[in-house]
Amino acid sequence: MEQHLKQVSDEDIKILWGMQDLGWVDSVLYLLYSGFRLLELLNIRTEEVDLKNDTVKSGANAKTGKDRIVPIHPKVRPIVERRVKEGNEYLFSHNGKQCEESTYREFWNAIMEAANMQHTPHACRHTFRLRLDSAGADRTCISLIMGDGGERAHVNKAIDELKNAIESIS
Repeated sequence: MEQHLKQVSDEDIKILWGMQDLGWVDSVLYLLYSGFRLLELLNIRTEEVDLKNDTVKSGANAKTGKDRIVPIHPKVRPIVERRVKEGNEYLFSHNGKQCEESTYREFWNAIMEAANMQHTPHACRHTFRLRLDSAGADRTCISLIMGDGGERAHVNKAIDELKNAIESIS
């Protein structure tokens, strides 16, 4: 299996939770529980976070992924709350500004080295999808959350259904 598609194991996820005080590990955890692509993560504006409804409106992949609604998993809600309270324009900001991909990859590499892991940011997206599928989440909900399926135009799922799908991940 190619490295970029390698799943992040449950053990690795536990290790990352134990390291969450290390800078930017919170972003890795958020990727694991949201399914966003790296560039989508870096483009999330704080104004797109709705803590009242526990959702984020973001995404950038053409018609199916642009401006999609992604529920905030309860496990990463404290991360999102803390980042929102920072008051920056972007949820995952660096020095108060939008984090550049190259800078983020430096952070990522440092985290992977500290954790003795060899994952890519895309592995988080792959893991998220597999975890949703393993938990029995509705395929249409998975497609809508991931923003990569043609079903979006044909099916209007309620936010509660999307939240139930996200919350099916332990």
